[in-house]
Amino acid sequence: MKFICKLSDKLQTFGAYLSSLLFIALTLLILTEIVARSFFNVSTMIADEYSGYFYLAAIFIGLGYTFKEDGHIRINVLTSRLSKKANRYIDIFAGSITLVLILFILYNSILMVKESYEYDMVSETVSETPIYLTQLAMPIGLFLFALAVLSFILRRIANDK
Repeated sequence: MKFICKLSDKLQTFGAYLSSLLFIALTLLILTEIVARSFFNVSTMIADEYSGYFYLAAIFIGLGYTFKEDGHIRINVLTSRLSKKANRYIDIFAGSITLVLILFILYNSILMVKESYEYDMVSETVSETPIYLTQLAMPIGLFLFALAVLSFILRRIANDK
């Protein structure tokens, strides 16, 4: 159990750094487009498309780290009035439901990427980017998110915060 939690923590931190780098790349791409249009009257032709891809990837890959750091919205109107033991059981129950839901979405995102790859789907823009490459961030991010939730559940079972 400790191995899974430590591995999860390291992968979540890596995901956070990767997500940050993607946001930096997105910013640099947009700045490049602004400078190219303003001073040279040309366009990269891909800034809109790739900024969307980078944004999607950064959000999905950062989900697990955000969960690990309690960055997701939690409604605790009822749980704030309960004992720590009751809260622990509610966390395990809610985490289990969340894990099942994430695994369902993960499975379907893998199917979506597989289908995009098999049908050689490409974007309808100048770049003709293979769609499966842009979709890969979804199952990767969902896997990291599922691992973070699993770690959360295991820690609650072991009564470690």
